[in-house]
Amino acid sequence: MYNGESHTFLAADKQEQVNGESSTGTTYTSETLNQQNPSGLPPFKLDLKVGYPIMLLRNLAPRSGLCNGTRLRVEICEQHVIVATILTGDKAGEVVFIPRISLTPSSLHFLIRMTRRQFPIRLAYAMTINKSQGQLLKYVGVDLRSPVFSHGYAGRIHVLLPKNSTRHEATNVVHPEVLS
Repeated sequence: MYNGESHTFLAADKQEQVNGESSTGTTYTSETLNQQNPSGLPPFKLDLKVGYPIMLLRNLAPRSGLCNGTRLRVEICEQHVIVATILTGDKAGEVVFIPRISLTPSSLHFLIRMTRRQFPIRLAYAMTINKSQGQLLKYVGVDLRSPVFSHGYAGRIHVLLPKNSTRHEATNVVHPEVLS
């Protein structure tokens, strides 16, 4: 729905080698590596447009506000760099540069040891509760159709009610158009 030109960025995937051989003993084709989508890695094919909301997947420069989970808006798409504006936190409004970097999945459950060179970002129209912790958000939607809070989370959620409210409850407003 965003106007403007779409930019497609393909990653460069390679299987890790130990002494010239695959670490698992099996060699995988480029196509197989490209199809992998382990958590913590950006997608092989990243389609962006100016204005898209994105989320950073790695700590690049914490002092500059570029931390894992930081939400940004795409301003300019170039072959080797994405120019973006930070949306939240102390550095909100600052323009930053996101380079392509080499990333390796951190999960021990991922059998294929590989490295992906790509922009360390994902589209961020929605995010998990864990990723949103500590962020100040103007609008929030929470899908409670299935349990979302692990032990200890629910006790740390605070709801601000109107100043003159005598009830300790809030009106449940559902926008069905967002659920479809």
